[in-house]
Amino acid sequence: MTTDKMREGAEARRWRETIAGKVVFTNGVFDLLHPGHVALLEQARGQGDALIVGVNSDRSARHLSKGTGRPIVPAADRARLVAALEAVDCVVVFDEDTPETLIGTLEPDLLIKGGDYPLDTIPGREQVLARGGEVSVIPVLEGYSTTRLVERINAAS
Repeated sequence: MTTDKMREGAEARRWRETIAGKVVFTNGVFDLLHPGHVALLEQARGQGDALIVGVNSDRSARHLSKGTGRPIVPAADRARLVAALEAVDCVVVFDEDTPETLIGTLEPDLLIKGGDYPLDTIPGREQVLARGGEVSVIPVLEGYSTTRLVERINAAS
C-alpha cells in the first residue's frame, strides 16, 4: 500500500537504517503532480538503491512564495500521490522552510534537486558533502511546472 511508504522522522530514520545500499534524497512541494515531477523522481531513483522524498508541509510550501492559494493540494494528499509512484521508497512530510533537519536525520548518500536550483544553493548540501556523500542536479523536463498548470487552469476559467 502507498501509505506504507509514508513515514515520520524517527520512523523514517529507522527505515533508512535498514537500507544497505545507496540512499538518495530529494524534496519538493509536488503540488500538482506532473510528468516533470515523475521524470525527476525516476531519474533520482535510478542513481541509488532507495529513494526518500521530502514533501513540504502546507505551512512550509506557503513560505516558498509559490503564489496565492498554494499549495492547492493538502500535504497528506501530495505525500500519498508521491508515495504511489513506483520510483519512490519512502515519503516524509517536513514542516521547516528547508529539508536540512530531515537530511541531517536521514543521512542520505546522494542529495538530488531539479535543475532549476544552482548546486551551491541546495539546502542540505554541506551536510551531505561533510559525510562524504554526493550532491547532484538533474535537468528539469522542459515545459512542465505546477505554476504553468495553475496559469492554464486560471486562463481556462
